[in-house]
Amino acid sequence: MTRSGRMMLTVLALSLVCLPARADGLAHPVHVAPIHFEEREQTVSITGEVTARVESDLSFRVGGRITGWFVDVGDAVRAGQVLARIDPEEQKADVEAAEAGVQAAEAQLKLARANFDRQKSLLDDGISTQRDFDDAEAALRTAEGARETAIAQRDTAKDVLSYTELRAPADGIVTARLAEAGQVVQAAQTMFSVADNGPRDAVFNVYESLFFEQPSKHSVQVTLLSDDRVQTTGNVREVSPTIDTQTGTVRVKVAMDRTPPEMTLGASVLGVGTLAPRRVVVVPWQALAESDGKPALWIVDKADNTVKLRPVEIFSFETGSALVSGGVEEGETYVTDGTKLLRPGQTITVTEEKAQ
Repeated sequence: MTRSGRMMLTVLALSLVCLPARADGLAHPVHVAPIHFEEREQTVSITGEVTARVESDLSFRVGGRITGWFVDVGDAVRAGQVLARIDPEEQKADVEAAEAGVQAAEAQLKLARANFDRQKSLLDDGISTQRDFDDAEAALRTAEGARETAIAQRDTAKDVLSYTELRAPADGIVTARLAEAGQVVQAAQTMFSVADNGPRDAVFNVYESLFFEQPSKHSVQVTLLSDDRVQTTGNVREVSPTIDTQTGTVRVKVAMDRTPPEMTLGASVLGVGTLAPRRVVVVPWQALAESDGKPALWIVDKADNTVKLRPVEIFSFETGSALVSGGVEEGETYVTDGTKLLRPGQTITVTEEKAQ
């Protein structure tokens, strides 16, 4: 062996001799703290988006070929504004035919009224018979009915002609457009979606497990993600009766009490709700151990300064700490740090009392 090798072995041997030996019976130094329950109000934060409370899908009432559309996604529209138009030639022909029908009915009515007046005069003079008078009266009533029918058909044809123009039902913003010039559409086929300028909702996809918790407040604080200075409050207006099978979430709509102008349609917002206070113990994350796959704490037996591993119930986790809701008693002592080398029944020595 070389001289340098012998020197390295000598240094290693000396270092091993200088290391303090720890027998199993020696006390292990740890940090401890007392178990102390406190009322903790937990907040839940979920991101969502701003939507219109009322959003309408608009379609033509009649089919035909689109000759033009006049608004696009994002455009503001006014009530009654024309959004698109289909070719009205067929409907115009129906109106003209109905107008002709009214004119023919009016001519028949005029003739029937003149005949009735003549028969009435002849009956008064004793020249005509009651039967002829009754026939003239019946013909007059039939002509009057035919005229009313023709007028109704004309009005219906005019209404159908007006359906060739798709108009906005209220002031709002176009959120979708499916219409294209030259496209042949069927009646009731969606062409536009318009979000009303009325009240707004904040919509969130909430995990199902949260519905088992009791909220401490019914109101929800809504904050604009891009500017936390823009805030408002709201209350849950609608909860979807079904669960999204892909995400396991439930769609919840919060009606905002006041909608700041910065919270435009589609804006991302943060909804913060509070759960009912729970009686918990706040422990640092490094104090947690494992027992049969469950979280546990090392509890100190004050009689002989030994430790035992006890499973505990975790209410929730926070940054750097865990909230323990069960498995421990007020006033007990647990190990907060130095748990890695502990074993059940081992004697410990407290090097420093650490507060929670």
